[in-house]
Order: sequence, then C-alpha cells, then structure tokens
Amino acid sequence: MENFEQLRYVELFLYFDETLNKNILPMAKFEQLRYNYKSTLGQEYVYMKVKKTNAARILDNLKISYEIKEYEVDLDDLSAVHVAASTGMDVKMVFKTLVCRGDKTGVLMACIPGDGELDFKALAKLSGNKSVEMVALKEVLGLTGYVRGGCSPLGAKKNYPVYLDESSGNYPAIAISAGIRGQQLILSPDDLVQAVKATVGKVIR
Repeated sequence: MENFEQLRYVELFLYFDETLNKNILPMAKFEQLRYNYKSTLGQEYVYMKVKKTNAARILDNLKISYEIKEYEVDLDDLSAVHVAASTGMDVKMVFKTLVCRGDKTGVLMACIPGDGELDFKALAKLSGNKSVEMVALKEVLGLTGYVRGGCSPLGAKKNYPVYLDESSGNYPAIAISAGIRGQQLILSPDDLVQAVKATVGKVIR
C-alpha cells in the first residue's frame, strides 16, 4: 500500500502542478518510480497513460510527422539491441543517444545506430573538440532530465549540440527514444536533423 500511495502522489505531482508551485517532477524520475513499482502494483496500474513527452510535443509544434512505437521494458537490459528486438526493427535503424562532453564545447549528444560503437576521435573532430568523453552515468539525469534507456536528443533540459551518424541517411525512417523507457519515436532522418539542428557525419567505428 505504501508503494501504491507513493506512486499516486507522483501521478498527482505530474498532473496537478498548479497546486505545487509549478515544481513538476521530471518525467524521467516518474518513469523510474513506475517501473520500480511494477512488480508491486501490477501491470494495469503501472502502464497508465501519462502526459505526452517533451520530445513528442516538440515534433507536434514543428508539424513533423512521426509514429510512436511502444515496447516492453526490461530493466535488466536497457540496450538499443533489446529495443530493436522488442519492436521488430533493424537494430541499425534504432538510434541510441549518448551524452558526451567535449574539452572545448562542453556537453553534446551523439545519435548512433543501436549496434554501433562511438568513434570518439571522429566525434571530437566533427564537433570542434580536441577530445570527447562519455559523461558519467550519474550526471545524465541532471544534465538532460532523462534516465538511462530513455535518453532522447529531443526535449532535454538544454538544447545541446546533436551529432547524428551519417548512416541514418541509409533509411527512410529511424527510431529514437521518446524520452521515456518503453517508447520510441519513428521519424525520417531529415526531420530529426531539422528538429534538433543536428550535424550529420561519421561518428561510429
């Protein structure tokens, strides 16, 4: 019962922010809680409908067409490979978003195929840095508002530079995270470039 009441409070925190001085609980934190309590609360309540994500709203505002594809979350495997298998998509079309930091430009995002390996030297060159490294996992939520397995190039706390691997152009549509675990946005690579003002180049090995 305690877990149920805590999740009810989180739900109210999201939907009735007017009474809470607009201090809205980040969607990412809500996602963490509702999946943590999945086994306790049962499938029906845990998978209740939540507000449309920031990422989807941005596309709506830009009048960009997209499809939402949902999948079952496995907290033991948050990889893009799992997402691809769960959605029936080619893993090379499911793009994961990695949060990095350049020595000159600071935080940036790299969108690469689900089975791809980031080429740090190539990303550094493309982004105007001497070196680039991954941001520590513990920093990702604070920097982006997203949790591991639900990081999107759209709708982060700040408009960080986005670098999209050129292999995206091989497909009419690719998938990116909607900003929550269990949901992907499918859209054309060109539309993604438009939405996030992405720089396209080779950033995988």
